[in-house]
Amino acid sequence: MSNGKSPIDPNRLTVEKASKLLSAAAKIRFPEELIAEDLEMGAPQSKDGTISLVAYAAWMLKEMSRGE
Repeated sequence: MSNGKSPIDPNRLTVEKASKLLSAAAKIRFPEELIAEDLEMGAPQSKDGTISLVAYAAWMLKEMSRGE
């Protein structure tokens, strides 16, 4: 049976959907503003404005390994 919801494509997430998905997975709030800031700092984004969860996670890990 269909529940009326379309499946989530982790390779084509809007900032809003990425925020909701990451918040649910991490069990902490992952604000849209944080993702938007990351995109401004160079996080990967498709030409249509969507985010690949795998590419974004890899970018975050690379940024974390830099240390500040």
